[in-house]
Amino acid sequence: QVRLGESGGGLVQPGGSLRLSCAASGNIRNIVVMGWYRQVPEKQRELVATISIGGTTKYVDSVKDRFTISRDNARNTVYLQMNNLNPEDTALYSCYADVLTGAFDRIDVWGQGTQVTVSS
Repeated sequence: QVRLGESGGGLVQPGGSLRLSCAASGNIRNIVVMGWYRQVPEKQRELVATISIGGTTKYVDSVKDRFTISRDNARNTVYLQMNNLNPEDTALYSCYADVLTGAFDRIDVWGQGTQVTVSS
């Protein structure tokens, strides 16, 4: 079994910064891709950013030049540094991992989510 535990959400003023963290634990051989999605009520879940095991990153256009995704492969942890936040970034942010388990099964794992609220 593989689990993801997120932290770092909260309330921040427009223009402020937050750093999200997500640590994977369990029967992991390696994690092919880690990433962050976000969702607001009554809207589809949106991919925010992903990072491969080799460090290749992808971002949704609306966060480019403001958000930075990184990972620590030794700790099976992914981070999302969010700068210059605006109210449109308010959402539930969920961590995602494409995991190769110790049994060589390939599985998708999701975290519970951490709320980010940008408001004055």
